[in-house]
Amino acid sequence: MDLLWAPWRSQYIESYSFDGDTNCFICDAINDKSHDLERLVIYRSKLSIVLLNKYPYNGGHILIAPNEHLGEFEKISTETMADIMYLTKISIMTLKALKHPDAFNVGMNLGRSAGAGLPGHIHQHIIPRWNGDTGFISTICDTKVISEVMSKLQIAIKEEFYNQIQLK
Repeated sequence: MDLLWAPWRSQYIESYSFDGDTNCFICDAINDKSHDLERLVIYRSKLSIVLLNKYPYNGGHILIAPNEHLGEFEKISTETMADIMYLTKISIMTLKALKHPDAFNVGMNLGRSAGAGLPGHIHQHIIPRWNGDTGFISTICDTKVISEVMSKLQIAIKEEFYNQIQLK
């Protein structure tokens, strides 16, 4: 069996205790609009929030979460689920327009045993992928190189995200 190591995520994992419903970085972003830049918020709908992953697997890694703090998939309303899927579509269109990835990983880790770093707040991952995006440094040195400034990426993605919404 091959193992995929993601040691760069330890900074994120160690920054929140994830005990029960406390210290939810998604709820922090939802409840405090005054820090959208630091929290990498891209878009807010009536039901959901879109933000960049602070510790991405690849540049442009987007998270979409319901505004309601829910840890169980089956508790998400049909309306909220439709909103999350719509925002997933817009996110993919945005990343295609800006970053030109070869493919995407899209999905949710439901529960800690499934890999959820924040099991108390359901969220969808949209990860752009490129042919050969895992190379020497990540294979040999247990390091992932993201060669982008997050604040510049956030501004570019936010602008294109709004453009894509207006096209629909």
